[in-house]
Amino acid sequence: MRVLLIEDEPGLGQAVQEHIAAAGHAVDWVLRLDDAEASLRAVDYGLVLLDLHLPDGAGLDLLRTLRRRGDARPVIILTARDQIRDRIDGLNAGADDYLVKPFDLDELRARVAAVARRYAGNPNPIVRLGTLDIDQANRQISQAGKRIDLTGREWAILEQLLRRPNGIVTKEQLEEALYPFGAEIESNTIEVHVSRLRKKLGRDFVTTLRGMGYRLEQA
Repeated sequence: MRVLLIEDEPGLGQAVQEHIAAAGHAVDWVLRLDDAEASLRAVDYGLVLLDLHLPDGAGLDLLRTLRRRGDARPVIILTARDQIRDRIDGLNAGADDYLVKPFDLDELRARVAAVARRYAGNPNPIVRLGTLDIDQANRQISQAGKRIDLTGREWAILEQLLRRPNGIVTKEQLEEALYPFGAEIESNTIEVHVSRLRKKLGRDFVTTLRGMGYRLEQA
């Protein structure tokens, strides 16, 4: 999933970016509202992590602007404001979740995953895919009681496919979901990751549609 992080505190921004990226997500990090608005116009982000105090304005104003123009992409507020009134204002403005600083990075990752599942139309973290049991919350897969381990990139690809259980996911959509701005991507990188994923899950689970993309066959 492609994530936009809007945070002007360098230490926290870097920690969040690295932690979310380690889970297999692409994270673009900006420090100002004007850069955030430009990024939101250019990229179809799956989720936004939004600080409220920014050098050139209030994050809440950006959130209200997004919702007024019908932009429904999920937003999680990250802020030091811990009063009940602040939480209410954030949620009423259209936030999907509200996390008070300082927060645990593992909790943030869990909230990101939970919000993403809700927007994908399947809040249940447990998915049955043919003979596979997939626990999205704990990132665990088992088949006949045997655990299957995936890398962060392989998980990210699987999550994109699970969000379109009967549809086609293009190579370009996977690249956009997995890699941030400026990342150097080899022409066959996605094919390599998909091939490794197919070897681990079984060749019947992921089909390559030449010239079109990839599809889960037992969703």
